[in-house]
Amino acid sequence: MVGDDNFEGWTSSSRNGDDETQSLVMNPETQSSPAQENCISLLEIEMRRKLKFFFMNPVEKWQAKRRFPYKFLVQVVKIVLVTIQLCLFAHNRYNHVTYTGNNRITFSHLFLKGWDPTREVSSYPPALGPLAIYDKQTFYQTLDYAVVGYANLYNAMGPYSYASEDNHLTPPVLCFFHYKVGDIFPFNESYIFNSDIIESCLNVSITENITDFSSQKYLQMQNYTIAFPALIKADLRFSLKTVNYKNAGPMTPSECYQFDVKIFFDNQNMDGQMLLSLDVFPIRLQCIGDIKYIDGNRLDYILRTILNVLVIIVCAISFVLCSRAIIKAQQLKMETVYFFRECYKKELSVEGRFEFWNLWYIMIIINDMLIIIGSTMKEQIEREQFVGDQWNTCSMFLGTGNLLVWFGVLRYLGFFKTYNVVILTLKKACPQVARFLLCAILIYAGFTFCGWLILGPYHLKFRSLASTSECLFSLINGDDMYATFSIMSFKSPLLWWFSRMYLYSFISLYIYVVLSLFISVIMDAYETIKLYYKEGFPKNDVQMFMASCEEEPSSGVFRTSSYINSSGSIKRTVSKFCCWRKPTLTSFVLGRKKSHPSDCTAI
Repeated sequence: MVGDDNFEGWTSSSRNGDDETQSLVMNPETQSSPAQENCISLLEIEMRRKLKFFFMNPVEKWQAKRRFPYKFLVQVVKIVLVTIQLCLFAHNRYNHVTYTGNNRITFSHLFLKGWDPTREVSSYPPALGPLAIYDKQTFYQTLDYAVVGYANLYNAMGPYSYASEDNHLTPPVLCFFHYKVGDIFPFNESYIFNSDIIESCLNVSITENITDFSSQKYLQMQNYTIAFPALIKADLRFSLKTVNYKNAGPMTPSECYQFDVKIFFDNQNMDGQMLLSLDVFPIRLQCIGDIKYIDGNRLDYILRTILNVLVIIVCAISFVLCSRAIIKAQQLKMETVYFFRECYKKELSVEGRFEFWNLWYIMIIINDMLIIIGSTMKEQIEREQFVGDQWNTCSMFLGTGNLLVWFGVLRYLGFFKTYNVVILTLKKACPQVARFLLCAILIYAGFTFCGWLILGPYHLKFRSLASTSECLFSLINGDDMYATFSIMSFKSPLLWWFSRMYLYSFISLYIYVVLSLFISVIMDAYETIKLYYKEGFPKNDVQMFMASCEEEPSSGVFRTSSYINSSGSIKRTVSKFCCWRKPTLTSFVLGRKKSHPSDCTAI
């Protein structure tokens, strides 16, 4: 137990002035005078008051010293600004991604032979098989269809143009990737193979408005022959420009884009099925626009820039304040460690030292950095040309930062007893949950690898390690159970029966046993917290030391305490300690006696 009783055995010989204090520190077994004992006791009381003031919440600090809760105010302002910024950015990003996706569907209809509207709807299981090419003639016809569609771009419903500044047709680029040598002779089970990959590209010179084109004849004119047994992949590339003014208005400008279109022929599996796909890479361009519209657009530009700058400034202030609070906490920890070592001849416990680490502040610092980076990228996106990946990266920073900002609200709800139960339950259950999850994950990993290996070739949901894990996690939550059982192929009766035993055992183990135990671990922690509220929470040495300070925040002692309100001798002692000049309790008491002589004599 940490308390005033630890000092009852401290005595000294009868001396005057500084010698008396020196004897008090160096000779604890001698008889002390009441004034000397009161001096040590006063320092202990003030240390308790300082620790109690440090661990007060913003409301209590306001009552104690009328200190305005500026960190709390900064967090409230930050939540408002960051949320507004995120809502605006999410709306713009949704329009951007939707517009890009719709253009991808349009290009699929214009340039992909055999494209069907059914493929535009994402369904599970897929209603159609993959779009693929199975013979050489279809390969050339698909190329011809894409080139003719590109040459007749004016027929498209959308406002598309070629990428050149004068809107003249730019020749598309056709590239082939093939092995250096890849001759196969299946009739006698022999082949000639060189694994070096060769890339060959050529410009397809065409004119506008052509209605007929033969890629096979064109390649022959270019003296290029496609070795299909050695062909790995091929792609046709070209670029288009367009303007989107769907959301244009008094405050929102039109958007200009360049779409880099890539038609991809994938033959890497060498299984007679060449997969066909189209992908679009959007690049946002600076619009020249209507001269009359530029002035109106300035309002939107200025408002967005002001919001981004405000968010960056507020997050920077929050970062500085929280960093300062963490540094001051570590300084107070060093001061407390020194106080316990010199006065009580003991080291501060690990739990006591951990009390000075405020994980909420660390989380706030992390979200401040994420939001500052995301806001900077957002400002650059709104000013300059960026490809789609920059939108994704920016959304990751802003989204994660906003998530942590709203998590930080729990810190202030924790000041109220009712809401604090949830936080304390999670904190209490965290070690037990971590140990429990470690065991559950090991069992889960065994089921995942087993299902991937055995059921993968015959079950749609077990084709890859990731999809296997996702399928098993869905089964734990009771999702799509019947489909998982019914999709299993019956080609191998042995594996079909194994799949039944595998799925029944996994579902029974995790739903009826693992989940029940997991809930019981959480409930056990909850019951423990409820018991703590009735009988009291366990205290570490720092909390026990502060427990003797019974002054209420509104009592006024924290406003008049010379130790809390001034840079007293203990602060100077800690400062020396930080500078690697280890002080002794002698200087600790002497400094206090010189700076506040009445404290040691007036009691």
